[in-house]
Amino acid sequence: MPHSAYRHTIGSTTTGFADLKDLLAQASPARSGDRLAGVAAASDEARVLAQMALAYLPLKVFLNYLVVPYETDEVSRLIVDSHDAAAFAAVGHLTVGGFRNWLLRDAADSSALAALAPGLMPEMAAAVSKIMRNQDLILVAQKCRVVTRFRGTLGLAGRLSTRLQPNHPTDDAAGIAASLFDGLLYGSGDAVIGINPATDNVTQVTRLLVLLDEIIERYAIPTQSCVLTHVTNTLQAMARGAPVDLVFQSITGTEAANRSFGIDLSLLAEAQAAALSLARGTVGRNVMYFETGQGSALSANAHHGVDQQTCEARAYGVARRFEPLLVNSVVGFIGPEYLYDGKQIVRAGLEDHFCGKLLGLPMGCDICYTNHAEADQNDMDVLLTLLGVAGCNFIMGVPGSDDIMLNYQSTSFHDALYARRVLGLRPAPEFEAWLQRMQITQPGEAFALREGLPPALREAVLRLA
Repeated sequence: MPHSAYRHTIGSTTTGFADLKDLLAQASPARSGDRLAGVAAASDEARVLAQMALAYLPLKVFLNYLVVPYETDEVSRLIVDSHDAAAFAAVGHLTVGGFRNWLLRDAADSSALAALAPGLMPEMAAAVSKIMRNQDLILVAQKCRVVTRFRGTLGLAGRLSTRLQPNHPTDDAAGIAASLFDGLLYGSGDAVIGINPATDNVTQVTRLLVLLDEIIERYAIPTQSCVLTHVTNTLQAMARGAPVDLVFQSITGTEAANRSFGIDLSLLAEAQAAALSLARGTVGRNVMYFETGQGSALSANAHHGVDQQTCEARAYGVARRFEPLLVNSVVGFIGPEYLYDGKQIVRAGLEDHFCGKLLGLPMGCDICYTNHAEADQNDMDVLLTLLGVAGCNFIMGVPGSDDIMLNYQSTSFHDALYARRVLGLRPAPEFEAWLQRMQITQPGEAFALREGLPPALREAVLRLA
Protein backbone atom coordinates (compact mmCIF):
# COMPACT_ATOMS: atom_id res chain seq x y z
CA MET A 1 0.00 0.00 0.00
CA PRO A 2 1.84 3.15 -1.17
CA HIS A 3 2.09 6.58 0.32
CA SER A 4 0.19 9.32 -1.51
CA ALA A 5 0.59 13.08 -1.93
CA TYR A 6 -2.38 15.06 -0.63
CA ARG A 7 -3.65 18.54 -1.51
CA HIS A 8 -6.53 20.45 0.04
CA THR A 9 -8.13 23.79 -0.80
CA ILE A 10 -9.53 26.06 1.91
CA GLY A 11 -11.05 29.20 0.42
CA SER A 12 -8.48 30.55 -2.01
CA THR A 13 -5.58 28.73 -0.33
CA THR A 14 -4.40 25.35 -1.60
CA THR A 15 -2.23 23.49 0.87
CA GLY A 16 -0.08 20.54 -0.18
CA PHE A 17 1.30 17.67 1.87
CA ALA A 18 3.90 15.18 0.72
CA ASP A 19 1.90 12.21 1.94
CA LEU A 20 -0.44 11.06 4.69
CA LYS A 21 2.22 11.02 7.38
CA ASP A 22 3.19 14.61 6.48
CA LEU A 23 -0.44 15.69 6.89
CA LEU A 24 -0.72 13.93 10.25
CA ALA A 25 2.56 15.38 11.49
CA GLN A 26 1.71 18.96 10.52
CA ALA A 27 -1.73 18.65 12.13
CA SER A 28 -0.27 17.58 15.49
CA PRO A 29 -0.43 20.01 18.41
CA ALA A 30 3.01 21.54 18.97
CA ARG A 31 5.60 19.43 20.76
CA SER A 32 9.35 19.45 20.94
CA GLY A 33 9.82 15.89 19.66
CA ASP A 34 8.22 16.60 16.31
CA ARG A 35 10.39 19.70 15.93
CA LEU A 36 13.44 17.60 16.77
CA ALA A 37 12.40 15.09 14.09
CA GLY A 38 11.86 17.85 11.53
CA VAL A 39 8.24 16.89 10.85
CA ALA A 40 6.33 19.59 12.75
CA ALA A 41 4.32 22.37 11.13
CA ALA A 42 6.43 25.46 10.46
CA SER A 43 3.97 27.81 12.18
CA ASP A 44 0.70 27.89 14.08
CA GLU A 45 -1.03 28.97 10.87
CA ALA A 46 0.37 25.99 8.99
CA ARG A 47 -0.76 23.70 11.81
CA VAL A 48 -4.32 25.03 11.69
CA LEU A 49 -4.43 24.63 7.89
CA ALA A 50 -3.26 21.03 8.29
CA GLN A 51 -5.89 20.36 10.94
CA MET A 52 -8.60 21.77 8.66
CA ALA A 53 -7.36 19.63 5.79
CA LEU A 54 -7.27 16.57 8.05
CA ALA A 55 -10.86 17.18 9.15
CA TYR A 56 -12.00 16.78 5.52
CA LEU A 57 -10.02 13.57 4.96
CA PRO A 58 -12.23 10.46 4.56
CA LEU A 59 -11.51 7.78 7.17
CA LYS A 60 -11.35 5.23 4.34
CA VAL A 61 -8.07 6.78 3.19
CA PHE A 62 -6.35 5.05 6.11
CA LEU A 63 -7.34 1.68 4.67
CA ASN A 64 -5.39 2.38 1.48
CA TYR A 65 -2.36 4.41 2.55
CA LEU A 66 -0.05 3.49 5.42
CA VAL A 67 2.38 5.75 7.24
CA VAL A 68 4.90 2.85 7.39
CA PRO A 69 4.89 0.38 4.45
CA TYR A 70 3.11 -2.94 4.91
CA GLU A 71 5.89 -4.85 3.16
CA THR A 72 8.65 -3.75 5.53
CA ASP A 73 6.98 -3.40 8.93
CA GLU A 74 5.27 -6.13 10.97
CA VAL A 75 3.35 -3.57 13.03
CA SER A 76 1.74 -2.27 9.84
CA ARG A 77 0.93 -5.82 8.81
CA LEU A 78 -0.63 -6.50 12.21
CA ILE A 79 -2.75 -3.35 11.98
CA VAL A 80 -4.02 -4.15 8.48
CA ASP A 81 -4.48 -7.90 8.89
CA SER A 82 -6.41 -7.57 12.18
CA HIS A 83 -8.71 -4.78 10.99
CA ASP A 84 -12.39 -5.62 11.46
CA ALA A 85 -14.18 -4.27 8.40
CA ALA A 86 -17.63 -5.07 9.78
CA ALA A 87 -17.01 -3.02 12.93
CA PHE A 88 -15.57 -0.16 10.84
CA ALA A 89 -18.74 0.04 8.75
CA ALA A 90 -20.46 2.11 11.45
CA VAL A 91 -18.14 5.06 10.71
CA GLY A 92 -16.68 4.11 7.32
CA HIS A 93 -18.64 6.78 5.47
CA LEU A 94 -17.29 9.61 7.64
CA THR A 95 -14.45 12.09 7.33
CA VAL A 96 -12.06 12.60 10.24
CA GLY A 97 -14.07 15.68 11.21
CA GLY A 98 -17.33 13.80 10.87
CA PHE A 99 -15.88 11.04 13.05
CA ARG A 100 -15.12 13.59 15.76
CA ASN A 101 -18.73 14.73 15.69
CA TRP A 102 -19.92 11.11 15.78
CA LEU A 103 -17.80 10.39 18.86
CA LEU A 104 -19.22 13.41 20.71
CA ARG A 105 -22.84 12.35 20.15
CA ASP A 106 -24.75 10.83 23.04
CA ALA A 107 -25.55 7.85 20.82
CA ALA A 108 -21.84 6.97 20.85
CA ASP A 109 -22.14 5.40 24.29
CA SER A 110 -19.94 2.79 25.96
CA SER A 111 -21.51 -0.11 24.08
CA ALA A 112 -21.21 1.60 20.70
CA LEU A 113 -17.58 2.54 21.33
CA ALA A 114 -16.68 -0.98 22.45
CA ALA A 115 -18.24 -2.41 19.30
CA LEU A 116 -16.35 0.09 17.14
CA ALA A 117 -12.89 -0.47 18.65
CA PRO A 118 -11.85 -3.49 16.50
CA GLY A 119 -12.76 -1.52 13.38
CA LEU A 120 -10.41 1.36 14.12
CA MET A 121 -6.85 1.49 12.91
CA PRO A 122 -4.49 3.31 15.32
CA GLU A 123 -3.82 6.03 12.76
CA MET A 124 -7.54 6.82 12.66
CA ALA A 125 -7.56 7.35 16.43
CA ALA A 126 -4.44 9.51 16.19
CA ALA A 127 -5.95 11.58 13.38
CA VAL A 128 -9.20 12.41 15.13
CA SER A 129 -7.36 13.27 18.36
CA LYS A 130 -5.39 15.95 16.51
CA ILE A 131 -8.54 17.97 15.79
CA MET A 132 -10.06 17.58 19.25
CA ARG A 133 -9.90 19.95 22.19
CA ASN A 134 -8.84 18.65 25.58
CA GLN A 135 -12.45 18.52 26.73
CA ASP A 136 -13.34 16.38 23.68
CA LEU A 137 -10.59 13.90 24.56
CA ILE A 138 -11.87 13.72 28.13
CA LEU A 139 -15.53 13.35 27.22
CA VAL A 140 -15.04 10.53 24.73
CA ALA A 141 -12.49 8.65 26.84
CA GLN A 142 -14.85 8.81 29.81
CA LYS A 143 -17.43 6.93 27.76
CA CYS A 144 -14.97 4.13 26.94
CA ARG A 145 -14.96 1.40 29.58
CA VAL A 146 -12.31 -1.29 29.19
CA VAL A 147 -12.46 -3.95 31.92
CA THR A 148 -9.67 -6.49 32.52
CA ARG A 149 -9.10 -9.15 35.17
CA PHE A 150 -6.38 -11.21 36.84
CA ARG A 151 -6.86 -11.33 40.64
CA GLY A 152 -9.02 -8.22 40.61
CA THR A 153 -11.39 -6.45 38.24
CA LEU A 154 -9.91 -3.26 36.78
CA GLY A 155 -11.52 -0.51 34.72
CA LEU A 156 -15.05 -0.51 36.11
CA ALA A 157 -16.95 2.79 36.15
CA GLY A 158 -16.39 4.79 39.33
CA ARG A 159 -13.07 3.07 40.05
CA LEU A 160 -9.46 4.28 39.93
CA SER A 161 -6.67 1.76 40.49
CA THR A 162 -3.00 2.28 41.26
CA ARG A 163 0.27 0.59 40.54
CA LEU A 164 2.19 0.45 43.82
CA GLN A 165 5.77 1.20 42.75
CA PRO A 166 8.18 0.36 45.63
CA ASN A 167 11.43 0.85 43.70
CA HIS A 168 14.71 0.94 45.60
CA PRO A 169 18.15 2.06 44.30
CA THR A 170 19.83 -1.15 45.58
CA ASP A 171 16.83 -3.52 45.45
CA ASP A 172 17.03 -3.75 49.25
CA ALA A 173 14.29 -6.10 50.46
CA ALA A 174 13.52 -4.13 53.62
CA GLY A 175 13.35 -0.85 51.69
CA ILE A 176 11.03 -2.37 49.11
CA ALA A 177 8.82 -3.86 51.82
CA ALA A 178 8.65 -0.55 53.69
CA SER A 179 7.45 1.26 50.56
CA LEU A 180 5.07 -1.56 49.78
CA PHE A 181 3.36 -1.50 53.18
CA ASP A 182 3.28 2.30 53.11
CA GLY A 183 1.36 2.12 49.84
CA LEU A 184 -1.04 -0.52 51.11
CA LEU A 185 -1.86 1.65 54.13
CA TYR A 186 -2.96 4.39 51.71
CA GLY A 187 -5.06 1.97 49.65
CA SER A 188 -2.63 1.66 46.74
CA GLY A 189 -1.71 -1.46 44.80
CA ASP A 190 -4.87 -2.85 43.23
CA ALA A 191 -3.62 -2.54 39.62
CA VAL A 192 -0.28 -4.19 40.33
CA ILE A 193 2.64 -4.14 42.74
CA GLY A 194 5.40 -3.48 40.24
CA ILE A 195 9.13 -3.08 40.79
CA ASN A 196 11.67 -1.66 38.35
CA PRO A 197 14.77 -3.66 39.34
CA ALA A 198 17.98 -1.73 39.91
CA THR A 199 19.95 -4.86 38.98
CA ASP A 200 18.39 -6.39 35.90
CA ASN A 201 19.34 -10.05 35.69
CA VAL A 202 17.35 -13.27 35.98
CA THR A 203 18.61 -14.16 39.47
CA GLN A 204 17.70 -10.76 40.90
CA VAL A 205 14.38 -10.68 39.06
CA THR A 206 13.49 -14.06 40.52
CA ARG A 207 14.42 -12.93 44.04
CA LEU A 208 12.12 -9.91 43.74
CA LEU A 209 9.30 -12.01 42.32
CA VAL A 210 9.54 -14.40 45.27
CA LEU A 211 9.55 -11.48 47.73
CA LEU A 212 6.38 -9.99 46.23
CA ASP A 213 4.67 -13.35 45.97
CA GLU A 214 5.35 -14.15 49.64
CA ILE A 215 3.78 -10.86 50.76
CA ILE A 216 0.76 -11.25 48.49
CA GLU A 217 0.24 -14.83 49.66
CA ARG A 218 0.79 -14.13 53.37
CA TYR A 219 -1.78 -11.35 53.49
CA ALA A 220 -4.08 -12.78 50.79
CA ILE A 221 -3.96 -9.52 48.81
CA PRO A 222 -6.18 -9.67 45.69
CA THR A 223 -3.61 -8.09 43.41
CA GLN A 224 -0.81 -9.14 41.08
CA SER A 225 2.93 -8.61 41.06
CA CYS A 226 5.31 -7.70 38.27
CA VAL A 227 9.03 -7.09 37.98
CA LEU A 228 9.52 -4.73 35.06
CA THR A 229 12.38 -6.49 33.35
CA HIS A 230 12.95 -7.41 29.72
CA VAL A 231 10.59 -10.06 28.43
CA THR A 232 13.46 -12.48 27.81
CA ASN A 233 14.40 -12.30 31.50
CA THR A 234 10.81 -13.03 32.47
CA LEU A 235 10.74 -16.05 30.14
CA GLN A 236 13.90 -17.38 31.76
CA ALA A 237 12.48 -16.73 35.23
CA MET A 238 9.32 -18.68 34.35
CA ALA A 239 11.47 -21.53 33.07
CA ARG A 240 13.15 -21.61 36.49
CA GLY A 241 9.80 -21.82 38.26
CA ALA A 242 9.54 -18.21 39.40
CA PRO A 243 6.07 -17.01 40.50
CA VAL A 244 5.32 -14.74 37.52
CA ASP A 245 1.91 -13.07 37.48
CA LEU A 246 2.31 -10.50 34.70
CA VAL A 247 4.77 -10.26 31.81
CA PHE A 248 6.08 -6.73 31.31
CA GLN A 249 7.55 -5.15 28.19
CA SER A 250 8.05 -1.68 26.77
CA ILE A 251 6.68 -1.49 23.24
CA THR A 252 6.49 1.08 20.48
CA GLY A 253 4.84 1.63 17.11
CA THR A 254 7.28 0.40 14.47
CA GLU A 255 9.04 -2.89 13.86
CA ALA A 256 12.43 -1.19 13.82
CA ALA A 257 11.84 0.54 17.16
CA ASN A 258 10.64 -2.67 18.76
CA ARG A 259 13.71 -4.48 17.47
CA SER A 260 15.84 -1.79 19.13
CA PHE A 261 14.11 -2.91 22.35
CA GLY A 262 15.10 -6.50 21.54
CA ILE A 263 11.56 -7.70 20.82
CA ASP A 264 9.20 -8.65 18.04
CA LEU A 265 5.61 -9.86 17.91
CA SER A 266 6.52 -13.55 18.00
CA LEU A 267 8.53 -13.06 21.22
CA LEU A 268 5.60 -11.31 22.87
CA ALA A 269 3.28 -14.12 21.80
CA GLU A 270 5.68 -16.70 23.28
CA ALA A 271 5.76 -14.83 26.60
CA GLN A 272 1.98 -14.48 26.72
CA ALA A 273 1.52 -18.20 26.13
CA ALA A 274 4.05 -19.05 28.85
CA ALA A 275 2.32 -16.79 31.39
CA LEU A 276 -1.11 -18.17 30.53
CA SER A 277 0.18 -21.70 31.06
CA LEU A 278 0.93 -20.85 34.73
CA ALA A 279 -2.78 -20.10 35.34
CA ARG A 280 -2.05 -17.87 38.34
CA GLY A 281 -5.04 -15.56 37.89
CA THR A 282 -8.12 -16.11 40.03
CA VAL A 283 -10.77 -14.00 38.26
CA GLY A 284 -9.26 -13.54 34.79
CA ARG A 285 -6.50 -14.32 32.29
CA ASN A 286 -5.11 -10.94 31.21
CA VAL A 287 -1.39 -11.52 31.80
CA MET A 288 0.47 -8.78 29.88
CA TYR A 289 1.60 -5.36 31.11
CA PHE A 290 2.87 -2.90 28.48
CA GLU A 291 4.43 0.53 28.83
CA THR A 292 4.67 3.07 26.04
CA GLY A 293 5.64 6.72 25.61
CA GLN A 294 5.58 9.41 22.97
CA GLY A 295 9.06 9.82 21.51
CA SER A 296 10.29 6.25 21.98
CA ALA A 297 10.44 5.52 18.24
CA LEU A 298 12.19 8.83 17.60
CA SER A 299 14.74 8.16 20.33
CA ALA A 300 15.54 4.87 18.56
CA ASN A 301 15.78 6.68 15.17
CA ALA A 302 13.07 4.31 13.96
CA HIS A 303 10.09 6.61 13.45
CA HIS A 304 10.15 6.62 9.61
CA GLY A 305 9.23 10.32 9.58
CA VAL A 306 5.98 9.66 11.45
CA ASP A 307 5.01 12.12 14.20
CA GLN A 308 5.47 10.85 17.72
CA GLN A 309 1.79 10.80 18.67
CA THR A 310 0.85 8.68 15.64
CA CYS A 311 3.74 6.33 16.46
CA GLU A 312 2.38 6.09 19.99
CA ALA A 313 -1.07 5.15 18.73
CA ARG A 314 0.50 2.43 16.59
CA ALA A 315 2.05 0.99 19.76
CA TYR A 316 -1.50 0.51 21.00
CA GLY A 317 -2.12 -1.58 17.90
CA VAL A 318 0.65 -3.88 19.15
CA ALA A 319 -0.74 -3.96 22.69
CA ARG A 320 -4.26 -4.75 21.53
CA ARG A 321 -3.09 -8.00 19.96
CA PHE A 322 -2.13 -9.44 23.38
CA GLU A 323 -5.18 -8.58 25.52
CA PRO A 324 -3.17 -6.92 28.32
CA LEU A 325 -4.29 -6.36 31.90
CA LEU A 326 -2.57 -2.95 31.89
CA VAL A 327 -1.22 -0.47 29.34
CA ASN A 328 0.64 2.48 30.76
CA SER A 329 1.67 5.64 28.92
CA VAL A 330 4.75 6.87 30.76
CA VAL A 331 3.93 10.25 29.37
CA GLY A 332 6.70 12.62 30.54
CA PHE A 333 9.42 10.11 31.32
CA ILE A 334 11.57 10.36 28.18
CA GLY A 335 12.26 14.07 28.72
CA PRO A 336 11.80 17.60 27.39
CA GLU A 337 13.40 16.75 24.06
CA TYR A 338 10.07 15.05 23.27
CA LEU A 339 7.55 16.83 25.53
CA TYR A 340 9.03 20.15 26.53
CA ASP A 341 6.81 21.50 29.30
CA GLY A 342 3.75 20.95 31.44
CA LYS A 343 1.36 22.02 28.70
CA GLN A 344 2.76 19.50 26.23
CA ILE A 345 2.80 16.73 28.85
CA VAL A 346 -0.84 17.39 29.79
CA ARG A 347 -1.95 17.35 26.16
CA ALA A 348 0.03 14.18 25.40
CA GLY A 349 -1.38 12.39 28.43
CA LEU A 350 -4.95 13.14 27.37
CA GLU A 351 -4.21 12.08 23.78
CA ASP A 352 -2.63 8.80 24.84
CA HIS A 353 -5.47 7.92 27.19
CA PHE A 354 -8.09 8.80 24.56
CA CYS A 355 -6.44 6.86 21.73
CA GLY A 356 -5.79 3.80 23.86
CA LYS A 357 -9.31 3.66 25.24
CA LEU A 358 -10.84 4.25 21.79
CA LEU A 359 -8.84 1.28 20.49
CA GLY A 360 -10.15 -0.91 23.32
CA LEU A 361 -7.18 -0.86 25.71
CA PRO A 362 -7.11 -0.67 29.54
CA MET A 363 -5.17 2.59 29.66
CA GLY A 364 -3.35 3.95 32.65
CA CYS A 365 -0.88 6.80 32.88
CA ASP A 366 2.33 7.46 34.72
CA ILE A 367 1.69 11.16 35.28
CA CYS A 368 5.31 12.19 35.40
CA TYR A 369 8.14 14.47 34.35
CA THR A 370 11.92 14.52 34.50
CA ASN A 371 13.77 17.04 36.62
CA HIS A 372 15.08 18.96 33.59
CA ALA A 373 11.63 19.49 32.03
CA GLU A 374 9.78 22.79 32.22
CA ALA A 375 7.12 21.24 34.46
CA ASP A 376 6.32 20.86 38.14
CA GLN A 377 3.99 18.97 40.45
CA ASN A 378 1.19 21.48 39.90
CA ASP A 379 1.16 20.49 36.22
CA MET A 380 0.89 16.87 37.31
CA ASP A 381 -2.02 17.74 39.63
CA VAL A 382 -3.84 19.16 36.60
CA LEU A 383 -3.23 16.07 34.47
CA LEU A 384 -4.11 13.74 37.36
CA THR A 385 -7.44 15.48 37.86
CA LEU A 386 -8.25 15.55 34.14
CA LEU A 387 -7.41 11.86 33.71
CA GLY A 388 -9.49 10.99 36.77
CA VAL A 389 -12.45 12.74 35.16
CA ALA A 390 -11.68 10.98 31.86
CA GLY A 391 -11.96 7.53 33.45
CA CYS A 392 -8.31 6.52 33.49
CA ASN A 393 -7.97 2.89 34.62
CA PHE A 394 -4.93 3.39 36.84
CA ILE A 395 -2.11 5.70 37.87
CA MET A 396 1.19 5.28 39.73
CA GLY A 397 1.72 5.28 43.48
CA VAL A 398 5.31 6.24 44.29
CA PRO A 399 6.49 7.11 47.84
CA GLY A 400 6.50 10.91 48.06
CA SER A 401 6.01 11.04 44.24
CA ASP A 402 9.84 10.90 43.88
CA ASP A 403 11.19 7.67 42.40
CA ILE A 404 14.62 7.45 44.04
CA MET A 405 15.74 4.64 41.73
CA LEU A 406 14.60 5.96 38.33
CA ASN A 407 15.16 9.62 39.31
CA TYR A 408 11.95 11.13 38.01
CA GLN A 409 8.81 12.68 39.49
CA SER A 410 5.51 10.84 39.41
CA THR A 411 2.36 10.63 41.56
CA SER A 412 2.31 9.60 45.20
CA PHE A 413 0.04 7.48 47.39
CA HIS A 414 -1.39 10.78 48.64
CA ASP A 415 -2.11 11.91 45.08
CA ALA A 416 -4.13 8.76 44.41
CA LEU A 417 -6.01 9.31 47.65
CA TYR A 418 -6.76 12.89 46.58
CA ALA A 419 -8.11 11.78 43.20
CA ARG A 420 -10.33 9.14 44.74
CA ARG A 421 -11.70 11.52 47.33
CA VAL A 422 -12.34 14.57 45.16
CA LEU A 423 -13.83 12.56 42.28
CA GLY A 424 -15.67 9.96 44.34
CA LEU A 425 -13.62 7.06 42.94
CA ARG A 426 -12.80 3.76 44.61
CA PRO A 427 -10.32 0.90 44.16
CA ALA A 428 -11.07 -2.36 42.35
CA PRO A 429 -13.93 -4.10 44.18
CA GLU A 430 -11.93 -7.14 45.33
CA PHE A 431 -9.14 -4.91 46.64
CA GLU A 432 -11.60 -2.54 48.31
CA ALA A 433 -13.16 -5.46 50.18
CA TRP A 434 -9.68 -6.57 51.29
CA LEU A 435 -8.85 -3.06 52.54
CA GLN A 436 -11.98 -3.14 54.67
CA ARG A 437 -11.27 -6.64 56.01
CA MET A 438 -7.76 -5.54 56.96
CA GLN A 439 -9.22 -2.45 58.66
CA ILE A 440 -7.18 -0.11 56.46
CA THR A 441 -10.28 1.67 55.19
CA GLN A 442 -13.72 2.21 56.62
CA PRO A 443 -16.82 0.71 55.02
CA GLY A 444 -19.18 3.16 53.33
CA GLU A 445 -19.72 5.06 50.13
CA ALA A 446 -16.70 7.34 50.59
CA PHE A 447 -13.15 5.98 50.33
CA ALA A 448 -11.88 6.83 53.84
CA LEU A 449 -8.84 5.56 55.74
CA ARG A 450 -9.04 4.34 59.33
CA GLU A 451 -6.91 6.01 61.96
CA GLY A 452 -3.85 4.16 63.25
CA LEU A 453 -2.15 0.94 62.18
CA PRO A 454 -4.48 -1.90 61.25
CA PRO A 455 -4.01 -4.85 63.63
CA ALA A 456 -3.44 -7.33 60.81
CA LEU A 457 -0.44 -5.37 59.49
CA ARG A 458 0.85 -3.92 62.76
CA GLU A 459 3.57 -6.52 63.32
CA ALA A 460 4.96 -6.23 59.78
CA VAL A 461 4.99 -2.43 59.83
CA LEU A 462 6.55 -2.16 63.27
CA ARG A 463 9.22 -4.71 62.34
CA LEU A 464 10.21 -2.58 59.35
CA ALA A 465 10.20 0.59 61.48
